[in-house]
Amino acid sequence: MVDNLPNCLKCKHYYISYDASMPYGCRAMKFKSAKNPAQMVFAASGIHCQLFTVKKVDGKPGKKK
Repeated sequence: MVDNLPNCLKCKHYYISYDASMPYGCRAMKFKSAKNPAQMVFAASGIHCQLFTVKKVDGKPGKKK
């Protein structure tokens, strides 16, 4: 596995789908996959996800409640 991939769990575009065969999705790139979307982007293009955006939680970027 490649180090330093963006953490999709912290991205505002990441979502969990209802499709059991493809449970992970990216709203920005409009796709679902069986693996982490950042891994799929890297495997297909050879570069890190360029649309990663830290999601805001409680109005503060990167902070948990």
